[in-house]
Amino acid sequence: MASRRLSNGRSPLVRKQSQITSFFSTPSPSSSASKSAAKPTPSPSSTPKSDAKPSPSPSSSAPKPAAKPSPSPLNPKARKPPLVVPSPSPPKSAPPAPQQQGQDEEKKEQNASAAPAGEAVGRRLRVYWPLDDAWYEGRVDDYDEGSRRHRVKYDDGEDEEVDLRKEKFEWAAEEATPPPARKLRRLRRMSDTANAKSLAGLEDEEIGDSPEDGDWKKDAEEVELDDEEDEAVSSRKGKSRNSLSMSASTPRSTSGLASTSSGSTVLKKRKKVDVGTLDCAKKFSFQLASTPEKVELKVPMSCDGREKILENAHTVLTGELAERFGQRQAEKFKFLGDGRKDAKGRRPGHPAYDPRTLSLPPQFLANLTGGQRQWWEFKSQHMDKVLFFKMGKFYELYEMDAHVGARELDLQYMKGDQPHCGFPEKNLSVNLEKLAQKGYRVLVVEQTETPNQLELRRKETGTKDKVVRREICAMVTKGTLTEGEFLLANPDPSYILSVAESYQHSSKKSQDGHTIGVCIVDVSTSKFVVGQFQDDAERHVLCSILSEIRPVEIIKPAKMLSPETERALKNNTRDPLINDLLPSTEFWDAEKTIHEIEQYYSSSDKLTTSQNTPGVQNNVGCLPALLSELIGAGDRAYALSALGGSLFYLRQVLLDKKLIPCAEFEPLTCSGLLNNTRKHMIFDAAALENLEILENATGGLSGTLYAQLNHCVTGFGKRLLKRWIVRPLYDSKAILQRQGAIAIFKGVGHECAIQFRKDLSRLPDMERLLARLFSSCDENGRSSKSVVLYEDVSKRLLQQFTSALRGCQQMFQACSSVRMLTGTEGSCLLNDLLSPGKGLPDVSSILDHFRDAFDWSEADHNGRIIPHEGCDPEYDATCSAIEEIESSLKEYLKEQRELLADSSVKYVDVGKDTYLIEVSESLGGSVPRNYELQSTKKGFYRYWTPEVKELISELSKAAAGKESILKGILQKLIHLFVEHHSKWRQLVSVVAEIDVLISLAIASDYFEGPTCRPTIRESYGSDDTPTFYARNLGHPIIRSDSLGKGSFVPNDIKMGGPGNASFIVLTGPNMGGKSTLLRQVCLTIILAQIGANVPAENFEFSLVDRIFVRMGARDHIMAGQSTFLVELMETASVLSSATKNSLVALDELGRGTSTSDGQAIAASVLEYLVHHVQCLGLFSTHYHRLAVEQQDIKVSLCHMACEVGMGEGGLEEVTFLYRLTAGSCPKSYGVNVARLAGIPASVLQRANQKSNEFEANYGKQHFATKDKFVCALREDNFATIKDLFRVVKAGNHQEGQVASLSMLREIQKLARVQAIKG
Repeated sequence: MASRRLSNGRSPLVRKQSQITSFFSTPSPSSSASKSAAKPTPSPSSTPKSDAKPSPSPSSSAPKPAAKPSPSPLNPKARKPPLVVPSPSPPKSAPPAPQQQGQDEEKKEQNASAAPAGEAVGRRLRVYWPLDDAWYEGRVDDYDEGSRRHRVKYDDGEDEEVDLRKEKFEWAAEEATPPPARKLRRLRRMSDTANAKSLAGLEDEEIGDSPEDGDWKKDAEEVELDDEEDEAVSSRKGKSRNSLSMSASTPRSTSGLASTSSGSTVLKKRKKVDVGTLDCAKKFSFQLASTPEKVELKVPMSCDGREKILENAHTVLTGELAERFGQRQAEKFKFLGDGRKDAKGRRPGHPAYDPRTLSLPPQFLANLTGGQRQWWEFKSQHMDKVLFFKMGKFYELYEMDAHVGARELDLQYMKGDQPHCGFPEKNLSVNLEKLAQKGYRVLVVEQTETPNQLELRRKETGTKDKVVRREICAMVTKGTLTEGEFLLANPDPSYILSVAESYQHSSKKSQDGHTIGVCIVDVSTSKFVVGQFQDDAERHVLCSILSEIRPVEIIKPAKMLSPETERALKNNTRDPLINDLLPSTEFWDAEKTIHEIEQYYSSSDKLTTSQNTPGVQNNVGCLPALLSELIGAGDRAYALSALGGSLFYLRQVLLDKKLIPCAEFEPLTCSGLLNNTRKHMIFDAAALENLEILENATGGLSGTLYAQLNHCVTGFGKRLLKRWIVRPLYDSKAILQRQGAIAIFKGVGHECAIQFRKDLSRLPDMERLLARLFSSCDENGRSSKSVVLYEDVSKRLLQQFTSALRGCQQMFQACSSVRMLTGTEGSCLLNDLLSPGKGLPDVSSILDHFRDAFDWSEADHNGRIIPHEGCDPEYDATCSAIEEIESSLKEYLKEQRELLADSSVKYVDVGKDTYLIEVSESLGGSVPRNYELQSTKKGFYRYWTPEVKELISELSKAAAGKESILKGILQKLIHLFVEHHSKWRQLVSVVAEIDVLISLAIASDYFEGPTCRPTIRESYGSDDTPTFYARNLGHPIIRSDSLGKGSFVPNDIKMGGPGNASFIVLTGPNMGGKSTLLRQVCLTIILAQIGANVPAENFEFSLVDRIFVRMGARDHIMAGQSTFLVELMETASVLSSATKNSLVALDELGRGTSTSDGQAIAASVLEYLVHHVQCLGLFSTHYHRLAVEQQDIKVSLCHMACEVGMGEGGLEEVTFLYRLTAGSCPKSYGVNVARLAGIPASVLQRANQKSNEFEANYGKQHFATKDKFVCALREDNFATIKDLFRVVKAGNHQEGQVASLSMLREIQKLARVQAIKG
């Protein structure tokens, strides 16, 4: 059957509709009347007729319990009242009579029982689509007897298979001329992907209605929707085959069937959606047949335009949404248009205009209700954010925010001309994450007062407030998410980058005009990376940082950065959220930052100095080591300012006090903090992108070095692996230690490695979990005790706590199992990592304490902690007091039995009255006078005595104290856990490092061919030349199974060292493997300096301090930079930054301009690198003259070998051998690539002819312009022939063969020169 949005008979509502509607609307006298008698809904027919077919509209009045429900596709046996589907109300249509509605149901029943079969083929009909609330005409095209379904081809060109037994349809008159097909934009019926719920499923999912449930605007134009929660229930019970899925943000239901019974009748609720607004809410629009098609405006979601989208959300509405909301907003919110001002009255043209705020006209405020005023007070200060406004158990979105909720969260508008939608409290984290990931800033406004507390406050203070208090409790963005499905599924960090710069707007720039300070924050792990550095005019260092971390948010001082820095931030990021802060007041300078840092740490338990003696001298010793050095250095003003900008931003989002106390501060590797000795290799942005180290050209992981090496089982291990890859070691001792550890895990420690991975395979992301737990100690934001929450937050916090305890125990046990390898040869690094108290923190006693404190499993099951004896002295004392009181009550009962001489006297509980002394009626006259009669029972009297009442009072106080302690015991234990936060972090660090080492050991098994442990050639003097020697070198990433036919060809590569050239000039045919070889060499160096094995039989190398890669053609058109300019800018960076210990890989330099200019630039760059920089490098080129003229002994001419044969039409066909061979290649064979690309044969023939002509003309021109050279060349021809005869004669003698081969190679080179130049 056609898929309808089914009601499942449930509603999450637990409060009255008036709590929302009255909040933003003024009560009208007609409101009660409209509730008591709703108007009947007219037929969907556009033209009223007396004999028109009735629509499936409901009766205007609620069905009575006694009324017999009619059968329907959802309810064929009619055991429940039908779920009505109100339809829209087009103008000029007559309402159906009640009798006609009865006929409607009868006709539907007839259609179901006597549905047509094959005889219906060819007939015209009209089928009702409930989601569109419209009839669509078409023709029955075919009939399938097996499924008993008809294929209906609609007049708009669409067709579908329907079961007419279960559809609302009517036969239509045959038309002489069918209407022209017109594509209607309408809601899909989704009949192919969803089936209706069974009746049994609906019956099982019904719930009783609470007395507080009210009608949700019964006269709304709505259709029914499934509730996601109930679908889950249905699927667990197996009652539904494939019900239509809805997002977790599906809003509450808006109406229910009324009942006149005394409460015994079960009321059914249903989900509803405003049909008129589905085009926006579902991101597509539809038009009825009589409605002219309208164009929907598309607004691009860019980081620069989100604020504009929020404030102008009403201007992009189309279709019925514009008709519904447009007029009201245009009339009521004129101050959002041309007359807009910020909170301080400044207009958009003013230099200090703040678009984040809004000035509200007094006349507008005067006409608002208390609730409206409260919402606008929050909104006017946060116009760039979406407000989640808490009301009871729901978060509501109003005005422009409601449009965002409908468009991005698939929420449904409520009835009325005011935009309004919402969702239940349980869906907060889901919807926060959705909007944040789409680039929105979301403000969570929580209720901090209940209606009862409001009433009490009004009585105590005499205030006339009618609205409960609300406060901002959270502000969430892309970079400030701390929990959610995205973080669970994605271990990659979402960085926030704060940037400060020593830029001056004046023409006179200071000498340190390019000093840049940065602060990188990972909120999910509470990590701060701080530093500053000197950068060049093109900001290459900053670009490298941006390419590495890809920040999701950027914090910067507004209009204070140089154009070069702004350009770098724009061109090297992927649509981050930009936060422009006001200089000094928001983006703090160094002095303000130092003061604020001291305040954070002076208010924490970390400071032991007096709080009354402020100053750096007093407090700097108590700060984290990095902050102490930053402050003490005196020349780190820009690093401190960048830190200040991030601290202010974290304060804005209410995270500063959650993160700072337990934050982990690290120095920026290129800033020289803590230790000026270089310990890591440096990549620039071009190297990271061209080598595809972390991400490929499309931003994915396929084919990257990270994807090849990533076999980690923990999320924090994966993050550490990324840091290792982008920061290879430049310290031979550290590299050798890693090599030794990896060798152990590949050898004797293989079984231990397998067990380690098995133990941690289901471990949660402990680094993020611990950071969340550390921040939970701060009782601000949503953690505040004043926030009114209906979800059990403490239970979720308890689950996180026990999960953290189990995780820490698992990590410690896993490390202990690997500790047996510390005595193995070459295990220096493992000794450092796993020695208790040195690398591995001694946390066994701490874990034992928490294990003895309470039962972890029982706490998870019960949702609360019951501490064991000895865990909490206060709790133990309270329990002892309760036992003593209960013992006293027992002793007192014994005394009363003796006094009354009746052993049957006992304590009984009646309702809330406890410890009543129950005495037989026969003893009623002999009870003491102090007995106070409380109640009677047939044959018994029940008394209290003053002593019992006193003991009961003491017991009640003790029980209340016990309950209070139990509520606070979780926070006590968490605080105790957080006191050891440095040990837990150290434990995570050790586990992450072992995880990465094992991952590198596993990765080497995936290399194709032999692998080896690299040998490092130490440099002992300035005269020593760097070395790179690889025998049978494979590719770290490419494997033969990914190449289809053929296999990857390994090569021997030798650069540097005594008697060897330091540079390779590489020629060869197009597609011959030159670029692959360049990447292969660079990636092998990175692997070796990470400490991993490499795919080669033997590999020796000198440490490389930087890798420069110039590869590929790309431009920055938006920055005004052509392909050739980008190419030369990257080359300029190489020439200015490369050292003797660098590795340079240049691919086809100079191809972006004319041949003469490009060749001249390439030759000059090569000469500079070889003779001035004197580094190792590879230089691939198609300038064959450059290779031929190269006579430098420091340069080796090589090419990628190939075989050339003649194909059809005399065209050259090239077979690529991919073998690195000495000498240069005479041609690039570009026509062969054109042939492989499928260029037409005629074009290829012409191209081949032109190529021959160009080569001939070039030779003649060269011959004519250099007569002296030609004469010398002729003489060389004869000399070459003579040398060749001499070689042949020498080859006949055994002792002269080696010399002859060497001479033959030289003759071959000379002959090739002559062949090309002749």
